[in-house]
Amino acid sequence: MASASASPFSGFPPHKFLFSNPRKLLPSIRMASEAGGLGEFSSQSASSSPSPPKILDSHLHVWASPQEAVGSYPYFPGQEPSIPGYANFLLKLMSEAGVDGALIVQPINHMFDHSLVTSVLKRHPSKFIGCCLANPAEDGTGIRQLEDLVLKDRYRAVRFNPYLWPSGQKMTNEIGKAMFCRAGELGVPVGIMCMKGLSLHISEIEELCENYPSTIVLLDHMGFCKPPMTDEEHNTFSSLLKLARFPQVYVKFSALFRLSRKQYPYEDTRDLLSQVVSNYGANRVMWGSDFPFVVKECGYKEAREAVSLLANQIPLSSSDLEWIMGRTLGQLFQQPWQAL
Repeated sequence: MASASASPFSGFPPHKFLFSNPRKLLPSIRMASEAGGLGEFSSQSASSSPSPPKILDSHLHVWASPQEAVGSYPYFPGQEPSIPGYANFLLKLMSEAGVDGALIVQPINHMFDHSLVTSVLKRHPSKFIGCCLANPAEDGTGIRQLEDLVLKDRYRAVRFNPYLWPSGQKMTNEIGKAMFCRAGELGVPVGIMCMKGLSLHISEIEELCENYPSTIVLLDHMGFCKPPMTDEEHNTFSSLLKLARFPQVYVKFSALFRLSRKQYPYEDTRDLLSQVVSNYGANRVMWGSDFPFVVKECGYKEAREAVSLLANQIPLSSSDLEWIMGRTLGQLFQQPWQAL
């Protein structure tokens, strides 16, 4: 079993300027949460006038329009989108919803061609940061691509999609461990998508966290855990809660329409949120919309409002809600977000 100290990239210098050391960052987040204020993400500024907290979306996608796809930004074969996901459409919805910034996750529609998302990041540096898509090719070319996207194009996170790994292989294979380790050295969190169920990947996540404690993990869409009804679902959700023992693990309370068995405002996810906050702390939980898929499900503005409705029912404190709606993401990435 590989160890965190036995890095396959020990020859590369770490780049701590991109992301704080998690062992130093996490205690500072907790202290700031208890104190009720932290920089621009506090509801109370140093001045006499309160400054409203930033609202930040931890999970969304953008892709090319059909016209752009014909030219500079082609879709990956077989992954042509059926709904619009253009940046200008997103910006309009964000403005209407009062959302100040977002983490753009590279969509499968463009696979490992990041040129479209990179162009959006360059046009709107005060609104967006990028999460690239890990390429687990067996020849190791994806590791160099990760380095280039982080160091040259300023991507701030990387997504592991386990269903892109070669058939029969896991995220804990040699390439997966090398990329996970390198992400930690570069200071970029690893988002993990468990679309077919957290139970299929929990052992991989645990192994990676145990071996590389300096690599931050973001669990997309709460690990796709639905409100549990069966023993198997209860066990899976329990395994999600137990991952809180790893201080580098954060949870995205995102894409509620994928988790809920009910219609908007997805009230059956209330207990999920309550238990996740109780186990992780609100400062390790972050809201995400999953634009553009959310638009046809309930609407973008409504996705933001759903969390407040659920928080009132639990109830959560206003401080906890601020962490979930933006302070967690803002503290992780230290981005100078500007209000729309």
